[in-house]
Amino acid sequence: MPDPNFEDGINYWNDQPASIDGVLGGFGKGTLPRVDALGSRQFIQYLLPSLSTVPSAARPLQPASSTITFRTRALDVGAGVGRTTQSVLLHLFDDVVLVEPVEKFIKTAYKYCRESQTSPKNLRFSEEWRGMSDSTKSVTFIQSGLQNFDPMQIEGNTSCIGRVGYQGGTSAVYDVIWCQWCLGHLSNEDLIKFFGRAKAALRSPSEGLIVVKENLCDDLEGGGPRIVFDETDSSVTRSDAAWLKLFEDAGLTVIRKQTQEGLLKGLYEVKM
Repeated sequence: MPDPNFEDGINYWNDQPASIDGVLGGFGKGTLPRVDALGSRQFIQYLLPSLSTVPSAARPLQPASSTITFRTRALDVGAGVGRTTQSVLLHLFDDVVLVEPVEKFIKTAYKYCRESQTSPKNLRFSEEWRGMSDSTKSVTFIQSGLQNFDPMQIEGNTSCIGRVGYQGGTSAVYDVIWCQWCLGHLSNEDLIKFFGRAKAALRSPSEGLIVVKENLCDDLEGGGPRIVFDETDSSVTRSDAAWLKLFEDAGLTVIRKQTQEGLLKGLYEVKM
């Protein structure tokens, strides 16, 4: 089976509209974006309840001493037009680094974010990028693939499109590294190397998270790992067993698995 070809993948996505509907394969105008974002936020808050801004099932009433005293930071890779940053990460984190290789996608994300800063009254609430109009949060836009991307050195081998919002100092490490619907464009070898760099970029080895949210194909009969190649966009879909083997090879520990509920029938299973 062939490995994903990065250039072929870029060419495919260059032919898709730079919109939420475009990056979601035509499913961006229905319930999928909202259901997906809600599931993602709940998943993060379950694992990092200190990020919840109000007492809830994820975060019971706690003394003031448990409040986070540093600016939290997340990395959003293969971010497309910024959907996950806008609808998930900015709800929970102070600073986000958004990484996307397709030029028209990342420039569209930057445009959307700038509009939240300069013309927030013209946007619907669902379109708002939180913390931009008052510059309490920040988003840094980096154009890069993941094959050689180092989260700790975002200036190297990348193109910085710009930074919007808060302009003060930020941490060099991350509390969460979010990888969704993009890792199928990496070979197993490149993915293991990326996971190694991502793990080294976490603020805390015990509390920092690398979240992978991807489509799953079925395992082989008997439960073995399976990978399916898609010629359309030169990507692969991995089975649950294939992902678990990759995590093991990369030295990662799986602390929670959860299926995304509420998606349309007929689509691949999506798991975090």
